[in-house]
Amino acid sequence: MSVITYRQALRDTLRAEMVRDENVLVIGEEIGVFEGSYKITEGLLKEFGPRRVKDTPIAEEGFVGAAVGAAMLGLRPVVELMTINFSLIAIDQIINHAAKIYGMFGGQTSVPLVIRTPGGGGQQLGATHSQNIELFYSFIPGLKVMAPSTPAEASSMLRAAIRDDDPVLFLENLGLYNSKGEVPDDYAEPENDDAATIGRAAVTREGSDITLIGYSRMAMVANQVAEKLAEEDDISVEVVDLRSLRPLDRQTFVDSVKKTGSAVICEDDWLTYGIGAEIAASIQEGAFDYLDAPVRRVAMAEVPMPYAKPLETAALPSIESISTVIKETLSAVGKRVG
Repeated sequence: MSVITYRQALRDTLRAEMVRDENVLVIGEEIGVFEGSYKITEGLLKEFGPRRVKDTPIAEEGFVGAAVGAAMLGLRPVVELMTINFSLIAIDQIINHAAKIYGMFGGQTSVPLVIRTPGGGGQQLGATHSQNIELFYSFIPGLKVMAPSTPAEASSMLRAAIRDDDPVLFLENLGLYNSKGEVPDDYAEPENDDAATIGRAAVTREGSDITLIGYSRMAMVANQVAEKLAEEDDISVEVVDLRSLRPLDRQTFVDSVKKTGSAVICEDDWLTYGIGAEIAASIQEGAFDYLDAPVRRVAMAEVPMPYAKPLETAALPSIESISTVIKETLSAVGKRVG
């Protein structure tokens, strides 16, 4: 195993897929000469040339639409949007075209398109550049939405997304780019066929007292919470990493809740109408008779993201705020805490 950053896992896997399949190309703003705002496309223009690494104008609707057309004609475009906030400019192309073409034309053509885009707060980028609006896309049939939390997941899930015949929105939280983790030594080999199964969650830490569910950055934070509570309070937390928001693997987290009897959901988006609401509803439907306490949710404050660092930090879920809710949930059902 090798230890690398989330950023490197994405870059190396993207390159490997371009070597493997000449139909894979990358499209986006400043991804060529500048090598991408977050350096995921570093070195690709030099290696593959301008036919397969396409710098675009600042016109998201235009170049996402061009990528949809390219995918319909047999290519496998990987679009990089500088931030998920800018996907709102291209939302018509994503929702009304990419997601619907296969169904509207009776399967005569598929749209093997990947849209990679970072999001999330914590980087002091202001309210319009710090949003988690994946709910908009997770709501849409015809799209697949993936949200890896570790370098290993980023590699295997990007490989799966590029090889899939459906359009995929691939979410990368800005707070994860410099995080490190283990990956197989051959993760960057073009011959590597270790692609994740899209739509399958993972139990990343076994536990018995309570289930903690998260995705993307919050899945990483969830494991930090579980480790802290195990060391300081002898609380056994089972962690479920959703990994995919559409399709959603309900069975994995429902089975976990049946085992532990209680659940807390943590998410970087807003509480109202958020991803966590869908998770909570699924638990109510699938594990109601097993619940010892109401399902609790921890999410971002219901405000446009502040720019000032202390306010931004206060608006986001934290290890402390999640730990507090877990302790409150366990105390309410008479389980010993500490």
